[in-house]
Amino acid sequence: MSDNRNPSDSHRRLIEDHLGERARVYGDEKAVLVAIGIDARQVESDLHELSLLADTAGIPTLATIVQNRRKPDPSTFVGKGKAEEIRRLVGTCNADVVIFAHSLSPAQARNLEDATRTKVIDRSQLILDIFAQRASTKEARLQVELAQLTYLLPRLRGWGHALTRLGGGIGTRGPGETQLEVDRNKIRRRIHALRRDLATASDERALRRRRRERSDLPEIVLVGYTNSGKSTLLNALTSSDVHVEDRLFATLTTFVRRGKIASGREALFTDTVGFIRNLPHDLIPAFAATLEAAQHADLLLHIVDGSSPMADQEIASVHQTLDKEIFVDGHEAPPQIVVFNKCDLSGGRQETSQLPGTSIRVSAKRGDGLDDLRALVAEQLDDCASWITLAVPFAATDCLHRDIGHRAGCLEHLGYDDHGAIVRVRLAPPQLARLLKAGATIVSPPPETER
Repeated sequence: MSDNRNPSDSHRRLIEDHLGERARVYGDEKAVLVAIGIDARQVESDLHELSLLADTAGIPTLATIVQNRRKPDPSTFVGKGKAEEIRRLVGTCNADVVIFAHSLSPAQARNLEDATRTKVIDRSQLILDIFAQRASTKEARLQVELAQLTYLLPRLRGWGHALTRLGGGIGTRGPGETQLEVDRNKIRRRIHALRRDLATASDERALRRRRRERSDLPEIVLVGYTNSGKSTLLNALTSSDVHVEDRLFATLTTFVRRGKIASGREALFTDTVGFIRNLPHDLIPAFAATLEAAQHADLLLHIVDGSSPMADQEIASVHQTLDKEIFVDGHEAPPQIVVFNKCDLSGGRQETSQLPGTSIRVSAKRGDGLDDLRALVAEQLDDCASWITLAVPFAATDCLHRDIGHRAGCLEHLGYDDHGAIVRVRLAPPQLARLLKAGATIVSPPPETER
């Protein structure tokens, strides 16, 4: 099948938004998806997830191509013959973009665009584009733009005369500098400015965290694979109305809501950005708020889509992200509950094995198992608690009773002095840290105080 499109039109289409001001895939484009591998089940899973990502970006899938290949071709990833097949399929389907389910090197992407005469992007760039489209806060937009530009810089290239004309203006370039080099310098300057702005945003986020810590409530952070139902569960546990959508990366903002757990106690529940397999490294900074929330959590709820046929792989991806990106540099992981959500759907996972911590099955949408989950959360918070004797100043007694709540048998008054109460109390390490910060001191050995 011949391709009747004008090559100049292809080049015009291929001129990317090289200053990163908007996403590189657009709502009026249609895609052909490509994956390679020798494991048919894995390839099918890769293409299914890629089609969901494309749908999230607003790009319909017209066709897919699979190549049974163990290792990528170093030049064109799929080889010249398969690249020609992709070109013919693009012409037949009248597609606008070819999306690969794998990461492409800058050279491979350029060679594929030359061979197919069509815009070519990889999975990493598609994820970056989704974040660019859906980031709603100022900090998230800054983080995504930085990730886009960092990813784009080594891939920037000129097409025809569009990006190779000489730059102009005294003081803006050296003799003979091309427009492409001018654009690269612009990107480097923008990256520097973004890093400076993000440093300020990080300070503001730290200030907000210190304000939350004054509430003296335990922090429970929901983590998990994208579209596992974290936001739905947050709404169910806290009677909130956080946006819920059956799409990948529907939530790109960290939400904190207050909710009740067992025995009338309260806690702060934090919804976070979902993880994904082979997360682009340049996008890790866009998860800064999620990473920080998990590092300061009293308890993690690892939400798993129990109806997913790839649940095991999704669990492994989340654990890998937690181990390699979050709980490093001395950050100790808090206790974890694995919550298998969507148990109301057919094909839901019935058994758990080789999982860290405790697991439970719920349906956040129908409300099944939520009371059991609340009780399990309270139990897990109590399990890591130990008895200790404290001198608590009068100003810190509210903090003490908020942390203890209505738990029977966890607080024993030993007496009072001129400064406050002497108590024997059962606390988890984060609760003890909050009390010490509020002014309490450890008394050892316990004083002989009149009861």
